[in-house]
Amino acid sequence: MDMTQVTRGKHVSITYRICDEQGNVLEQNDFPVSYIHGGPNDMFEPIEAALEGKRVGDTVEVVLTPEEAFGYPDPNLTFTDVIENVPPEVRRVGAEVQMQNDRGEIRIFRVSEIRDGKLTIDGNHPFAGKTLVYRVQVQDIRDATEEEMKHGAGGGQPLH
Repeated sequence: MDMTQVTRGKHVSITYRICDEQGNVLEQNDFPVSYIHGGPNDMFEPIEAALEGKRVGDTVEVVLTPEEAFGYPDPNLTFTDVIENVPPEVRRVGAEVQMQNDRGEIRIFRVSEIRDGKLTIDGNHPFAGKTLVYRVQVQDIRDATEEEMKHGAGGGQPLH
């Protein structure tokens, strides 16, 4: 039996489920994604801390407040316009639009509402303002390569 533990410098593969406080599943990933424990990664610190010392098959459950996760909605990131000013392919709730500010930063906006001939787009993260329950299961643990320790595990750091 493999007794390898999640520690700094390990390449860790996980599956996860994110629920709201009522238990509704907001996001689920059953296909393992990887991160470098204690190295460059996009994990929320409380989740990474909870995984420390765990083994393959172990599951952790971590509750994150909005302050610890995606913050609170910023009203300055919500815009409403008459629907005729919006391209037809975007005229549906859930549609995504990339927008760039004057500093060249790109942010994804989602159509959050269509009402009375007006369309609202929102650049806040969909989980902003929510307390989230992360249920994370360790699928695999191995030593990270030198390259991974420098640059991370590559595509698929999900939890941030």
